[in-house]
Amino acid sequence: MEIKLYDTMTRKVKRIAPTDEKRFRFYCCGLTVYGPAHIGNFRTFTLQDVLRRILKISGLNPYHIRNITDVDDKTIRQSESKGKSLKKITEKWTDIFHADCQELNMLPPHKEPKASEHIPQQIKLISTLLNKGCAYQAKDGSIYFKISTFPDYGKLTQLDRVELKTQTDANDNHQNLADEYEKETVADFSLWKARKANDGNNYWVSPWGEGRPGWHLECSAMSMEYLGESFDLHGGGIDLCFPHHENEIAQSEMATGIKPFSKHWFHSAHLIVDGKKMSKSLGNMYTLEEIKLKGYTAMALRYLLISGHYRQPLNFTFNGIDAAQSAINKLETFIYEMLSNIKMIKEDFISLQLETSTDDWGYLDKAWEALINDLNTPACLGNIFSALNKISSANLTTNEITSNLKALAHITYALGLDPFSKEQKTVLVPNEIRKLAEERWLAKNSKDFIKADKFRDEIQAEGWQVHDGKDTYKLVPL
Repeated sequence: MEIKLYDTMTRKVKRIAPTDEKRFRFYCCGLTVYGPAHIGNFRTFTLQDVLRRILKISGLNPYHIRNITDVDDKTIRQSESKGKSLKKITEKWTDIFHADCQELNMLPPHKEPKASEHIPQQIKLISTLLNKGCAYQAKDGSIYFKISTFPDYGKLTQLDRVELKTQTDANDNHQNLADEYEKETVADFSLWKARKANDGNNYWVSPWGEGRPGWHLECSAMSMEYLGESFDLHGGGIDLCFPHHENEIAQSEMATGIKPFSKHWFHSAHLIVDGKKMSKSLGNMYTLEEIKLKGYTAMALRYLLISGHYRQPLNFTFNGIDAAQSAINKLETFIYEMLSNIKMIKEDFISLQLETSTDDWGYLDKAWEALINDLNTPACLGNIFSALNKISSANLTTNEITSNLKALAHITYALGLDPFSKEQKTVLVPNEIRKLAEERWLAKNSKDFIKADKFRDEIQAEGWQVHDGKDTYKLVPL
């Protein structure tokens, strides 16, 4: 099966396939574990999970590596501020991340290397770059990559070389000490950061003194450790294109002399919330736990996160997640009806999901075609429900129903959707709260907004929140 996917490097939709014709090797930048993952993180991770599932169904034998960043400015700051070891801090957030991934029905990566466990590999890579003359040591002992030695720097994001301000001499006014920086401050980036007083005990010994690797180095070292010096695909959020992925390309290709570092670059666009950029100040950087506390399921969130095309920003709204839950309910109802018609049960459908491949997509052919043509998940979802309508209205034999259910099982597996998810708990709304909500709804529809706001305040004072939809409202506990 030919799978096509947009490549950030070439700005073209290209066929993807294993270079060695054995395993499709791909690397995805994982979570920096200084806090819980938010829904923006999970948009990227769920889309990568869908790609992996498609590769598996297509017989391309995916080998998926996703790292854990447990050594960087943020994790060290938290370790020091909390007075706890770096390992204790990062393991806590890693465990929460893994639990969230499981609830979102994400396949675990085949390997999940941690930066802290691959310090020797990173030191070796730095030594190689120093020996090749494309890195240098600053006065404080830090090691920097000299981007002027890599003529192709900026090729992923198509940065104009004339506009790049690079530094050739390290000094206190020009050193870029931060792991992450903005486009306006392009500079030689750190490979090794000399130990500072505020690092505490978070340091390692190297030939250049005590310190730690820079943030960009870990992905190059770990991807090459498990996938080789050149591999099939590299993924991440669009925000990682610059500087992280540009720096990965530069240090990797200069170290190995092999181009390309990755043969395909897969990036997903930003998630926004109610039309606004996510930020802590706006209080809209929702976690899975916060979404569940509002009465929604992890599966509804997954559905919403894959409902938009990966190359377009996705606007998260609570009306949208309501619609996602409704769609999953419809899918579940349809499957139960079809299973009943042919004297099968839920476990039979689950068994069909676990089968590795199918040659007959039946009424689901357009849904599958959408997935393998640039991961068009919204078109896939739309075609699923068109197919369900056709199946329901057609006079199918038992064998034809079974065949289409098998195709549906494969499509839902590819999307990572569990149609039988029963995570959502029934929330009993007290009668007095429901009466207040009804009065508020009537006031709002009568355009008596002062009265409606008064009722909303009373409802919130009792520990409930109202989410308005187009034709109705929903009460959820605060």
